[in-house]
Amino acid sequence: MSRIPQHIAIIMDGNGRWAKLHGFHRNVGHQEGVESVKKVTEECVALGVKYLTLYTFSTENWNRPPAEIAALMNLVLDSLEESTFMKYNVSFRMIGDLGRLPEEVRERIELMVQRTAANSAMTMTIAMSYSSRWEITNTMQDLARKASEGTLDYHAIDEQLISDSLQTSYMPDPDLLIRTGGEVRLSNYLLWQCAYSELYFTATYWPDFDGEALCEAVFNYQNRERRFGLISEQIQTNNENALK
Repeated sequence: MSRIPQHIAIIMDGNGRWAKLHGFHRNVGHQEGVESVKKVTEECVALGVKYLTLYTFSTENWNRPPAEIAALMNLVLDSLEESTFMKYNVSFRMIGDLGRLPEEVRERIELMVQRTAANSAMTMTIAMSYSSRWEITNTMQDLARKASEGTLDYHAIDEQLISDSLQTSYMPDPDLLIRTGGEVRLSNYLLWQCAYSELYFTATYWPDFDGEALCEAVFNYQNRERRFGLISEQIQTNNENALK
């Protein structure tokens, strides 16, 4: 329990394939995926994880069939249960191009953010209508505009300023990124933020991913050595000095 990742990011993949495997419509897979979100949220709070960021809907997903997009939007509304966030003392945030979302969904999101703002056990962030390249591009345009207006010295643009200018500025970078469903790629998700994240890929479809599966991923993470460019001997020395 002394090496619990502070921030876990998850690419929740495999809902549609899970549904097909069991002979259901794709939307049933998405519905079951919501139940997995609840199970993983509960386990994260129990473990002491402080930030959980979930990739729910990418900007590329707008190219899916309209009926599936509509079903997903309705599912977002149904899944934002205030009682669940209050039960686990979890605050709710969202990142992405929210201007593309239906007004009803945006209003529900804003209301949930306000009502859960004081909750302190964990912050759950949903990445909705999100892509990392979109986020980075917008951030660079904003910094360039400030520099051209004379309100920002371009020499001041460094890694920390960029991190502080991203939509994720209120949270630390992910320690662990999990992707379910068997695919082995990042799919345009938190590319800047995951520069040094530990990556964990599993063939388990998201609707089958539960608290036990999360613990397996965390255990795998705990058995890795995070060096951040150092060598093992330096890490060992730093750890020894920290204990003095």
